[in-house]
Amino acid sequence: MKKSTLIGIILTLIYLACTNKILPLLSPDGTEEYYQVSKNPFYHGVASGDPLHNAVIIWTRVTPEQHGIVPVQWEVSESQTFEPALQSGIVTTDNDRDYTVKIDIQNLKPSQRYYYRFKAFGKNSETGKTKTLPEGFAEGLSLGIVSCSNYEFGYFNAYDGLIDADVDVVLHLGDYIYEYGPDAYGDSNFVRKHLPAKEILTLQDYRTRYAQYRLDGSLQRAHQMLPFIVIWDDHEIANNAYKTGAQNHQEEEGDYQERKKIARQVYYEWQPIRETSNKELYRNFQFGELAEIFMLDERFTGRNAPPSSSEELSVSRSMLGSSQLKWLKKGLTKSQARWKILGNQVIFSPCDLSLVRPNSPVNFDAWDGYAAERDDIITHLTNGSIKNVVFVTGDTHASWAFEVPSDYKTYGEDPAKCAIEIATPSITSSNWNDGGNSDMEVKMGEQALLSSNPHLKYVNGRDHGFTILSLSLDEARADWYYTSDIKKKSADIRLAHSMTFKANKHK
Repeated sequence: MKKSTLIGIILTLIYLACTNKILPLLSPDGTEEYYQVSKNPFYHGVASGDPLHNAVIIWTRVTPEQHGIVPVQWEVSESQTFEPALQSGIVTTDNDRDYTVKIDIQNLKPSQRYYYRFKAFGKNSETGKTKTLPEGFAEGLSLGIVSCSNYEFGYFNAYDGLIDADVDVVLHLGDYIYEYGPDAYGDSNFVRKHLPAKEILTLQDYRTRYAQYRLDGSLQRAHQMLPFIVIWDDHEIANNAYKTGAQNHQEEEGDYQERKKIARQVYYEWQPIRETSNKELYRNFQFGELAEIFMLDERFTGRNAPPSSSEELSVSRSMLGSSQLKWLKKGLTKSQARWKILGNQVIFSPCDLSLVRPNSPVNFDAWDGYAAERDDIITHLTNGSIKNVVFVTGDTHASWAFEVPSDYKTYGEDPAKCAIEIATPSITSSNWNDGGNSDMEVKMGEQALLSSNPHLKYVNGRDHGFTILSLSLDEARADWYYTSDIKKKSADIRLAHSMTFKANKHK
């Protein structure tokens, strides 16, 4: 008898012994309504993430009927039939980790497709598909860029489009969930409502909200078929969050640091993330010689409170914090990759909003509210001759393409750039035409933004979808894909706009 089989039998007997003690049943939280019986007990699917050239995280969540220790078997193979299984093992999970399972699979081959699955209570999960990163030379790379998926605003059709696009990896730039209660920030006429039916504050609240989102079929399929690299933005905690507070956290809602601690714990439970000893989420990924990705944490680690008025802009504030900023600058200097990609939550480029928002011409929550630190990064890129830097950005529920000026004040006469910035639209979260403005009014606003920002090359505030960033040694290509309708389930995805940026071109 194999050792792993023997261990599985022992753990199963332990579980049965525990259940014979009549442990309490799992308390219903409302998400049971969305369970697919055929997936029992793996209702929330499978996922993979944080791929390296020789490793990847695989994830699932098992849902027992009673509380207790649950043994879960796992298998990884190069074959979809698992003949043979390349690696396998058994782990246990329990309520301390919300019955989630994460395995860091090691000793894999570079640029290799792998299949994985789990087994519990005698039943198999769906088979997941993942891929390791390249080592050495890589001819090309395709990154799916997504953000801002509000369950109450529409169906997650864009995730299905990503599967069809067959990208190498998905970068989710934040706002994976939203913390609001029903109809607080959503389409009140839409059929989907948040669970629990309140703003989430407690450990169980956050767990239930993630469980609800992960029961969405489109999101489940994307996780099943593609590896994800994720980073949080503000709504994984509360709106416009920073290190010591948030716009959507009030004193009567309890201690903010405790809420942050809970949000962090549940995020790590429910995402296929490789956990580090320092619990920091900013991290980098090497795609051979072609690209290096730096995923930035612009909420938890170092962000100071944003300015509350234009008069306060002169006060220096930190977005990243000193440790993360030092890590980023050192990494950019040392990187030998052709392309340096920065996973960035809020707009990095300067953006004059005065023609569309005369009473609030600066977005204080974006890097415009933290201009001194942004200038420090720009100076580092310029003085260090660090080329081929691409910021990929979420947050704004709109599509953007900027040239990041080396000097914003002189860009009109000397259009030197230190980087480019590609911002992805929302999966579902409200566009600029979802608040009463007509498409024509939004188009006029887009034209006004283009006229007052010469470094802005493309903007669309009307469509939902995703972006694909394709990299080769010679160029970076951004393709914006839009969904036809988020109010009904639809696979209708169209390529709407493309832009190409040549390597080593800084003018």
